[in-house]
Amino acid sequence: MIFAEIIEKINLQFGEGFLSQVNAEAKQPFVVIDKNKLLDLAKFLQQSEGLYFDHLACITTIDNRKKANKFEVIYHLDSLVYLHSFVIYIDLVADQELSVPSLESIWRSADWHEREAYDLMGITFDNHPNMTRILLPRDWEGHPLRKDYEEQKYYHGITVKYENE
Repeated sequence: MIFAEIIEKINLQFGEGFLSQVNAEAKQPFVVIDKNKLLDLAKFLQQSEGLYFDHLACITTIDNRKKANKFEVIYHLDSLVYLHSFVIYIDLVADQELSVPSLESIWRSADWHEREAYDLMGITFDNHPNMTRILLPRDWEGHPLRKDYEEQKYYHGITVKYENE
């Protein structure tokens, strides 16, 4: 199924205007959606005949505050049965709450992807069953992929950043 057919199915299910933006011209076409509509869209994409997006390949997060005062959460979905893919963007205003609904109840792989996004970027996923760090120690300060991240000099008495670095 091509991107335009997927968009048509979404519009038939939810109506025109459900998607905030559709970009069919990008090298990897994508949609932008309000975070409050994410769960409904995800369930529809995963459960609908002809779509059956059974694989959440990854979640990408971008700190885009300098250009657009926002963080972006990007979901890459695949249908292994029908051999098509789909990309969803969620825009989060930088000075507001950085959270989106968890998709762990739909795709189990979201468990680790969401925890990684939290650990490295500080975005939380509402109703996630274990929203804890996954790569860094639980008491690590900050989120290293954020543009404003400042390395701590010491961690439990161990030097992690030298003055001349």
